[in-house]
Order: sequence, then C-alpha cells, then structure tokens
Amino acid sequence: MTVFDIFSIGHSNIAVERLIALLRDAGVTAVADVRSTPFSRRFPWFSGKNLAVTLAQHGMAYLDCGQALGGRPRDATLYRDGVADYEAMARQPDFCAGLDRLRAELVRSRVCLMCAEREPLDCHRCLLVARALAGQGLRIGHILHDGRIEPHRVTERRLLALCSGGDDLFVTGQNERLAAAYWRRARAIAYRAKAG
Repeated sequence: MTVFDIFSIGHSNIAVERLIALLRDAGVTAVADVRSTPFSRRFPWFSGKNLAVTLAQHGMAYLDCGQALGGRPRDATLYRDGVADYEAMARQPDFCAGLDRLRAELVRSRVCLMCAEREPLDCHRCLLVARALAGQGLRIGHILHDGRIEPHRVTERRLLALCSGGDDLFVTGQNERLAAAYWRRARAIAYRAKAG
C-alpha cells in the first residue's frame, strides 16, 4: 500500500458531503485551497468562507493558498502568448514560499490540495503544484471521485500517454519526455489572459 505525504482533489460539481467523505476516507485533516479566486457562483458551498465553515464542522482546517499557489497569475510577465506559464510561475519567490508553507503544515496535518477541476491532468494543482512537490521528493496521491487514490507517478504515466506525439524528435530520455508532456499539457489547459 502506498503511503502519501500530501493529497490533491478537485471539487468539480459533487455534493459537499461527498467531498468531505472522500477527504475523511484519505485521513485528510487540512485542505489547502489553491484556487486563485476561492469563489464559486454555481456551487456556493465551495466558496472559501463557506467551505472553511463546513470543514471546521468536520474537524478539518482550511488553508487559503491561492495567492501563492494559484493558477491565474496577476503578473503579466508570467504569461507566454497569453497563457499562464507554469514553468515561470514555479520559479517565483511567492510560489516557493507557498510550497514551504505547505511543507511546514505537513508536520501538523494531513494536507490535501484542492482546486475545481475533477481530473488532475486538467488542473494546475497537478501540472504545477504537485509537480513541484514531487520534485522535492514528496509522494502525492490524487483523490479521484470514485474513491481511488492515484499515485502521482501513475498520473504522470497517463500524462505521457496523453501527450505522446510525433514531435518528440529531439526528446530522448524519460525525464525529457515527461518535461515535454508537462509543458504540452499545461499549454493546453492553463489559464488564458483575457485580451484587452
């Protein structure tokens, strides 16, 4: 059985009770909200303030981490051709400080990163935050809505399969192929700045 250092989940459109059950089943005691704007008009129970109250009722802490670890940077230099540049974002001092805050919280809590997207490969929590944490040696488990916990290395294998294309002519090693797959998937799903 795999032991995880940190988890990730996307709330999507599930009932808040289901989210709580998934978190509880994984032993989570703190949710690190990595949404840039922790607000949902369609699902108000997932807005930051409402969610914090619900989590507290179930003995879980709420950590607002979106400013440092969110996927929609405010700095215009962190966009490439209008698309959020995850590689540039990962080098920012605020992002690194956000990771340090998560690592410090791991001493006290079983933390789960939370964003909106159901599928980890459709979200910056996987392609940016979990990638950085895995690079620091942490074992990440992505909590899926069917209750399974997918190890990040399995998610990366899915990423490689999803992004394997014919344009890898000069990419030879496994690490290079994985980096190219991360870049390609991030370009496909990352936040796009509004023109004007």
